[in-house]
Amino acid sequence: MSEDPAIPHTYEQWRDCITVRCGIALTPTFVRERLAELRDTKHQRTKKFGEHYGPEYLACVVDWFERAGKDLGV
Repeated sequence: MSEDPAIPHTYEQWRDCITVRCGIALTPTFVRERLAELRDTKHQRTKKFGEHYGPEYLACVVDWFERAGKDLGV
């Protein structure tokens, strides 16, 4: 994973980054759509994300979206 301090390394940091810094609501629809895209290894954005941040970080982000989904009852 990247050591860049702007890159979230925990669920709490990631959630803050999404909801506060980026102003994106973690709605059930948003979480479902992002999970579908991030789980699709053939999706162009998922490929680019994995190439840029690495497969370990991609797995972390998927885990964080799954956790957010569970929190929302998705």
